[in-house]
Amino acid sequence: MDMDDMLGGLRVASLPTKSAIYIWGYNHSGQTARKGKECHLRIPKSLPPKLFKWQDGKNLRWIDVACGREHTAAVASDGSLYTWGANDFGQLGDGTEESAKEPQKVNALETEFVKSVSCGAHCTAAVAEPRENDGTISSSRLWVWGQNQGSDYPRLFWGAFAPNTVIRQVSCGAVHVMALSEDGLLQAWGYNEYGQLGRGCTSEGLQGARVLNAYARFLDEAPELLKIVRVSCGEYHTAAISENGEVYTWGLGSMGQLGHCSLQSGDKELIPRRVVALDRTVLRDVSCGGVHSCAVAEDGALYAWGGGHAGQLGLGPQSVFFSCALNGSDMLLRNIPVLVIPSGVQLVTCGHSHTLVSMKDGRIYGWGYNSYGQAANEKSTYAWFPSPVDWCVGEVRRLAAGGGHSAVLTDACSLKELCEFKLAETVNMSNALLIEDVASRTGGDALARLCEKLREHMADQGECELLENQMIERVEAKA
Repeated sequence: MDMDDMLGGLRVASLPTKSAIYIWGYNHSGQTARKGKECHLRIPKSLPPKLFKWQDGKNLRWIDVACGREHTAAVASDGSLYTWGANDFGQLGDGTEESAKEPQKVNALETEFVKSVSCGAHCTAAVAEPRENDGTISSSRLWVWGQNQGSDYPRLFWGAFAPNTVIRQVSCGAVHVMALSEDGLLQAWGYNEYGQLGRGCTSEGLQGARVLNAYARFLDEAPELLKIVRVSCGEYHTAAISENGEVYTWGLGSMGQLGHCSLQSGDKELIPRRVVALDRTVLRDVSCGGVHSCAVAEDGALYAWGGGHAGQLGLGPQSVFFSCALNGSDMLLRNIPVLVIPSGVQLVTCGHSHTLVSMKDGRIYGWGYNSYGQAANEKSTYAWFPSPVDWCVGEVRRLAAGGGHSAVLTDACSLKELCEFKLAETVNMSNALLIEDVASRTGGDALARLCEKLREHMADQGECELLENQMIERVEAKA
């Protein structure tokens, strides 16, 4: 059987880009937009276009995806934003507090072309451009909603920035938000009980927006203003990359998540402070989780630091873990950045207690808390070392990790990749071995791995269902 037979007569007249969102893990509030038993939800699966009520023939693809604690958001190529999952604080942006187990379009942003989205624990923020713009309005405006954002609907938010400031990026934490302008300025708002707003002090209660103007490059020198190019909010800490590739961290550091040998204010840093252990290392990406942080260097090396109680640093179990004392306490942590993967890392994202990376060769690896399969293929509560996630077909464009679920956005840009997408959608137990053979002979490594994992899963699932049925029969017989 040749490729044409496998595709069932599919003919591609043109080569439009196609994309898919794979999502899996904890689904208590419907954040995976999937149905089924927990064992099925451990397996990454692409969401079908019909779930988003796209019209037949409408060639939309995905450009961004983000995971909150128990909600998810995705941006389509037509500028539409979809949200689903928990909504107890209005984080879905529909004006209600009712959760949604299926994606729904955020209608309040229909007049905007959404470019990117970020999910916090219970809030959401998006960067968008007005669909009708005569050039007098900013091409990237910030919209916020959910917990502490003043509305269950998206509302335009300038904060401490001047109106029409171009927003480059936004990142949401547990109870604080950071927005980055095109000029490299950061503004922060939310709660500041751990100094996560970087203002040089702690504060009680909700704090308004203010621009950060002091970064401590050296402790024995006065703080200075820097241009920032990337920012990430953890639960109660923050990290940013300056234009020269240096990482600065601030906020709560009790588990080593700030990457400093010692802290200047008890268990906190109150202003952004350079991570000196990464001196002479040029960083291009940073991501913060619950109590850990990761950064990717220009050469593709991955560094991690912070709490490792659930394996989220990828350094192994406690028996072989490098623990150190911080503020007189012996805990399972690493407060100095350590090299986890020496090269080849393309993207990184940190969930609450797990981590995902994509490699230049297209592979995806995860580690950390894995009770719902969010971090790795293996059936274990913890994935202590980088473990393959071999279910996603296509070129990886985005990674997202939440409280207990994960998402991957992939693209197909060539005829070969489009064919692999089609086969991935049709693979089942009866044809998996045949498709795996074709994929292996035509260089479709990701598709071959998908087929292999599917066959293993189906076999395991069959044994589980057989045991369940036998137990039910025994109970009924005794009754």
